Amino acid sequence: MADAETYSGPILEIDQLSISFFTRLREIPAVMDFSCTVQPGEAMGLVGESGCGKSTVALGVMQDLGVNGSVVGGSIKFKGRDLGQMSAEELRNIRGSEIAMIYQEPMASLNPAMRIGKQLMEVPMIHFGTSEKEAYERALEVVTDVKLPDPKRILNSFPHQLSGGQQQRIVIAMALMSKPSLLILDEPTTALDVTVEAAVVDLVKDLGKKYGTSMLFISHNLGLVLETCDRICVMYSGEAVETGSIEDVFDDMQHPYTQALFRSIPLPGADKNARPLVAIPGNFPLPHERPQGCNFGPRCDYFKEGLCDQGDIKMQKIRGNDRHGSRCLRIEEIDWNAPIAAAVTTEKAEPGDVVLKMENLKKYYEVAASALFGGSNKKVVKANETLSFEARESETLAIVGESGCGKSTFAKVLMGLETATDGKILLHNREIQDIPIEERDTKTISNVQMVFQNPFDTLNPSMTVGRQIIRALEIFGIGDTEDDRKQRMLELLDLVKLPREFAGRMPRQLSGGQKQRVGIARAFAGDAKIVVADEPVSALDVSVQAAVTDLLMEIQRENKTTLLFISHDLSIVRYLSDRVMVMYLGHVVEMGTTDQVFQPPYHPYTEALLSAVPIADTSIEKQHIVLEGDIPSAMNPPPGCPFQTRCRWKDQVPGNLCEKDVPPVRTLAEGHQVKCHLADDILARMEPVIKIAAE
Repeated sequence: MADAETYSGPILEIDQLSISFFTRLREIPAVMDFSCTVQPGEAMGLVGESGCGKSTVALGVMQDLGVNGSVVGGSIKFKGRDLGQMSAEELRNIRGSEIAMIYQEPMASLNPAMRIGKQLMEVPMIHFGTSEKEAYERALEVVTDVKLPDPKRILNSFPHQLSGGQQQRIVIAMALMSKPSLLILDEPTTALDVTVEAAVVDLVKDLGKKYGTSMLFISHNLGLVLETCDRICVMYSGEAVETGSIEDVFDDMQHPYTQALFRSIPLPGADKNARPLVAIPGNFPLPHERPQGCNFGPRCDYFKEGLCDQGDIKMQKIRGNDRHGSRCLRIEEIDWNAPIAAAVTTEKAEPGDVVLKMENLKKYYEVAASALFGGSNKKVVKANETLSFEARESETLAIVGESGCGKSTFAKVLMGLETATDGKILLHNREIQDIPIEERDTKTISNVQMVFQNPFDTLNPSMTVGRQIIRALEIFGIGDTEDDRKQRMLELLDLVKLPREFAGRMPRQLSGGQKQRVGIARAFAGDAKIVVADEPVSALDVSVQAAVTDLLMEIQRENKTTLLFISHDLSIVRYLSDRVMVMYLGHVVEMGTTDQVFQPPYHPYTEALLSAVPIADTSIEKQHIVLEGDIPSAMNPPPGCPFQTRCRWKDQVPGNLCEKDVPPVRTLAEGHQVKCHLADDILARMEPVIKIAAE
């Protein structure tokens, strides 16, 4: 492709693209009238909720729409050439060499039976006929580029021997092996921890600069797009509704959906009592049930009958800015700077008596040193190490940390799915740490309930919604008759704001947010006093998150529930919680009120966590802290302080103390505890990680 070398126009030009999928019954339009241009070296963010057509656009660019999908209008040009007009062989030559794609799930792109080095070397050997020696050198170079430790050992490993973050880096390395002109990233960090995500995002940006690669970055996380992209395109129900530079769209948004999206995410300054989030009303339309006129019309605050529900609405250029466009007819009439119509503000609930207390809880697991063959050598996994805290009535305590830190183990012990190795759990002053769930009385079980991360896995697919809730009521012994239970079930549906007719529906007829509401209704069926919410909104879309979060808060206020909120998303934790407990490798490294934990002094790990969270606000200045390395294994934790292998403050502590001794728990201010060797004067000098720039 000699002409491509001298090509200087846009790398990717998508013009009025329409893609449909064909079923036996009907044509389902997935993408309509979609246009976007990516210049050389530019990163374009494609943002929207699940089902809006982001990934379909990416598959259209790859010309990989499967048997049922096809482009029914418009064109996709790569370096000036129409991809739709290319032969299968031409496409094969371009895919993987000139256009590379990185998927959400790294293991889907890796061959589990093949060493990493071989998989990487295949790319230049197949596409460019490179010799084995050259291909190995190139593989070594890219594995070093993606900042993996000991590249030679990594090249000799199998995929299962690497952590999730390392696997994702390998997939990025594989995409870069041929120095592509366009890199498509489809939610590449969703499955990763937030600190690993920060490192991967940093890496993608650096590599984009180094190789001059153009990027199409697909995500539902606005903060991530702000940190990685130059331009953004917001999609809703198959259409681009707003596009422009990051500054244009974030600071001068000109579409009601973009505005509604920003109002439903917890930015610094949001407060669950004084400035609650505003959820987008209604539900996302199904592809074959889209409304007339504007797709967002039925959910829009500015909808005007006779205008917004007529004909096709085209993208319009925003005055004074040639590359900022919006698909809205009322741009000129809307006062975009009007303050948000105040949502209902509420009184802060005062925490009551202590309902749950943990004293020096430990949970160890014994595993065979060789899991495959057993053997007499046993290793101990210290999943929880001396956890102590108390939680009060009406209080939200957030438990924060990366995967593998012991958050879910602690939840299992509390629920009775595991029993404690040592220490005490007191529920209303009664010890329950040694009582497994099958021996717990009904009252204890109904008092401590759980809302899980994935609403799809927790509902019985062959039982109606109403029946599942009634089943919980039967187990908790609530209601004397079937009619009593039915009435209570309908009241529970009211409580979680689901229409009563949903009682007769099957789970498959519900959206993710609706399923999660059923899960919440079931948890509160027995009038739960303590609810453990394990990442309850992370599987949901941004706009649905606000509604579900709001619902949990409202139920908490009415029922004086104690909420233990397990999460790795510090933005939502800051918005929701009264107190925060930060965990790392089984240890509680910091605990205090939300204000204490989010203001310096911090534990060095909390500081890195705060820096890693992407915030969708251009007025925020953040300290840039990227943690080196992965979380150590709980089977083989480092000696001394659990965080010392990744800590940037370690050299401030004299005499290798961090490597020798586990730090004592110190109290910095009332209720603010930190497990760290750093001297008081060093902690006092810590700078805030997140600063809101002066207006």
